[in-house]
Amino acid sequence: MNMEKQHIIPIVFSFDDNLVMQAGVCISSLLFHAKASTYYSIFILHDDQAKFPKLGELEKLHEFYSNFEISYVNVGETFKDAFQIRGITQATYYRLLIPDVIPQYDTIMYHDVDIIFRSDLADIFLNTAMEDYYVAGVSTPFSDTEEYLQKVIGMTSKEYIAAGNIILNSKKLREDGLVQKFKDLAKENWKYQDMDVLNIACKGRVKYLPPSFCVVGTTSKILQDPKQTYYSKEETAYALKYGIIHYNGPKPWNSWCLNFDIWWEYYRKSPYFNAQYYYQFYASKFNELDELSLMKRVKVLVRYFFPRKRGKG
Repeated sequence: MNMEKQHIIPIVFSFDDNLVMQAGVCISSLLFHAKASTYYSIFILHDDQAKFPKLGELEKLHEFYSNFEISYVNVGETFKDAFQIRGITQATYYRLLIPDVIPQYDTIMYHDVDIIFRSDLADIFLNTAMEDYYVAGVSTPFSDTEEYLQKVIGMTSKEYIAAGNIILNSKKLREDGLVQKFKDLAKENWKYQDMDVLNIACKGRVKYLPPSFCVVGTTSKILQDPKQTYYSKEETAYALKYGIIHYNGPKPWNSWCLNFDIWWEYYRKSPYFNAQYYYQFYASKFNELDELSLMKRVKVLVRYFFPRKRGKG
């Protein structure tokens, strides 16, 4: 392999022993869409308790793909006492350490693992100018968290970016001492944890990316509306076909959710496909439907075929 002819794209993930298979599916989708000119330098952040770095599960990807490398970075127990809520563990905070624990890159990407990639990332990484910004990410025009954002964080949803898909200007963050600011802010009990910390610390130095870089529920609701005016036709078409799907709410491996079929499509393509696991999920969901009363089944059908419209607020 001639590295000189390839674009090296550094990308970071962070998770614990509970999400190894899901991380594998996520990274598999990333590599599935990699161009021949793209080489992913992948970093996995973990703590002292993690067992997966020694189990070789992610190394199975080398049997299918060659344009990547994986490095494990132990961040210790920096956030062992950090605030946890909604079942989200301390691993969510590790992204805040990236500028210091991976100092060899001045600009670097971070992504959660409840993600499915549907395109190569080289273009957006190489063509996003970060000189005057700390971080780049995607916001939404409206949110059901609007009241919280305005009253507690002092921002609107249009200003507040999702932390699951971001590009970091690590050089600038190091120069301005932002990692220590992250650590100080993380001592408080923020409702949305590291995402609140990132937005508060980087306020005013955020570059906003197109919706395709982070398609969540709100984004999907907007994109499916042919009359929407938030995004251009070009942005909409690209996001619908190639956008990064982020399952930031219910998880497709646990329950029915928006775009769950896309996750299962990539699961089946991945080295982690297990026919028994797939069938058991299928069977369990049908059992759930069988146990519903007639009235609840009618309500499910009504909600599916006649979804309620929601205003901008």
